[in-house]
Order: sequence, then C-alpha cells, then structure tokens
Amino acid sequence: MAVTRSYLDFEKPVAELEAKLEELKAVGARDGAVSISEEVGRLEAKAAQALAEIYATLTPWQKTQVARHPQRPHFVDYCAGLIDEFTPMAGDRSFGEDAAVVGGFGRFRGRPVCVIGQEKGATTEARLRHNFGMARPEGYRKAVRLMELADRFGLPVLAFVDTAGAFPGIDAEERGQAEAIARSTEACLSLGVPNVALVIGEGGSGGAIALATANRVLMLEHAIYGVISPEGAASILWRDQGRAHDAATAMKITAQDLLRLGVIDGIVPEATGGAHRDRDGAVAAVRAALDEALKSFEGLGRDEIRDRRAQKFLEIGRRL
Repeated sequence: MAVTRSYLDFEKPVAELEAKLEELKAVGARDGAVSISEEVGRLEAKAAQALAEIYATLTPWQKTQVARHPQRPHFVDYCAGLIDEFTPMAGDRSFGEDAAVVGGFGRFRGRPVCVIGQEKGATTEARLRHNFGMARPEGYRKAVRLMELADRFGLPVLAFVDTAGAFPGIDAEERGQAEAIARSTEACLSLGVPNVALVIGEGGSGGAIALATANRVLMLEHAIYGVISPEGAASILWRDQGRAHDAATAMKITAQDLLRLGVIDGIVPEATGGAHRDRDGAVAAVRAALDEALKSFEGLGRDEIRDRRAQKFLEIGRRL
C-alpha cells in the first residue's frame, strides 16, 4: 500500500505540483489511448526544480521541521539496514526496561559492534510505546550497561541520536534523571573503544549528549542539535513560543553551523527534500560515513582513543 506523503508548510508549491502530477498519472491510467508522457515529464522536472530551490535555502527553523518530519527514517530503520544479526538487549538491571532507548549487539559490515539508539516510533502506537524517544533514567542506565559490555569485549559503539530531550516527568526525576544522564556521559568518555554518534533527527539537550559524547559526532544534513528546543528557548527568552524561528536562528542548531563551530566532525548528506524522500539513499550515506569514521581508529590503542575523545571536548570548551 502506498504511503501518503506528508508536506511541510513551506513545501506547499511542491505539494501542488506533485498533486497535479498524480492526477495526470491517474488520467493516463484510466485512458491508455491518451499520451501524457510529455506532460508528466514536464511536471516532474518542475516539481524537482521547485524542491531543489526550496531546500537550497532552508532556514534553521525550516530545518527543524524537516528534522521532525513524521516520515523521517528512525533508528529502527537504520538498524535494520545497517546491522546484521542484531540482538537487542533489555533492562537496566536496576529498575526496568525503557523502550525509548533501543540497544544491543550485531555486525556492521561484518565487524561486531554495540549499537544504541533513541527511537521515536513511526505510528501512534509505537510513539506511545517508545515515549516519543524521550528516555527515563532506566534508558540511560541500560545504555551504560551496554557500553560497559562493549568496552569489556573491545567492541566499537555506534550511537544514533534522535530525541527532543530526556523525559521530564515526575517519575523520571524521582528515579534520578540528571544522575543517569551524567553517568551515561561519563561512560561515553571512559570508553577505551571507539564510539561514533550520529544525530539522525533531533539532538535535544542532555538527552542527546548522554549518547553523543563520542570520538566522532556526525549529523545528517537536515538534523538539529542544541541545548534546548527552539520553542523552549523562545519561551524563556521572549515568553513567546511564536518566536521559535528566531530562537532556532540564534542558537546555531543546524549541522552546517555546528560544523563551522567545531562542535561536530562531519555532515552526512541527505536527498533533496530530506531523508524521508530516499530512505535507501539515507541508509547508504550513513553506512559510508560510519565505515569511514571507524577506519580512522585503526592502529590506535585504548588510552589514545580515550585521550583523543577527552581532548576533542576540551577543545570545544576552549574554542567557544
């Protein structure tokens, strides 16, 4: 069954062209005697050009909307496309299981790895089950458990970040949310094996940094990464969520801004129109980026890997 494409507000010109295109194709399917191939080709070219022009000049707020697109590939999609023999692990051995953080072990291009990702869910049922990717303390403690296992057995850690932030509920605070995030960040810094983090959608606040304190931090082209959401920043600074677009610009949350500032190490390209328009292409681009990142650690010892990671984050503090 074909999935109905969702369009963002600024994609309205493309939506209108592609709607006309679908109508034209439907007419051609009903009446095979009418040749519409030339008109179809003209409309396809016009729609592609309009999409390219829009995405060539996206504002930070528009990139935020793309990063949150409901049809954007999530962790489970990348895991299925990249990791063979994936074996998920559950529970933090302290309180319980948190479906917002999915993790386990598998093989990336034949190499055994530990994989941890925040999963938002693609359907209403899945979003509720995964709590929209907002982890509770047990989710971060599960991540720590997996990272410690990976370190013990010498396995690289791949982290996929996609969260609006850690869950702010009373139950999470009662169980030590801040401490769990700090412990997860500490575990990332303590690893003697390479760790690579990739922001695939939203990288929100401590909920993201708990997994993204890595030797290499990469972002998809239209992902965002910041200490707070644009809406939250606008509420604090101007007491007006309607100024989220101003906050998004001021906060420098886009991959392009963060690469220029030295906060991240690389950008993974997306298809024109976002990763959701070419999911297979997105998986292929991520595969190439992760493979290149892991190869850069060949020949390095545990102490050197750990020291380089620490130096990377110290330099960010000194530079900014």
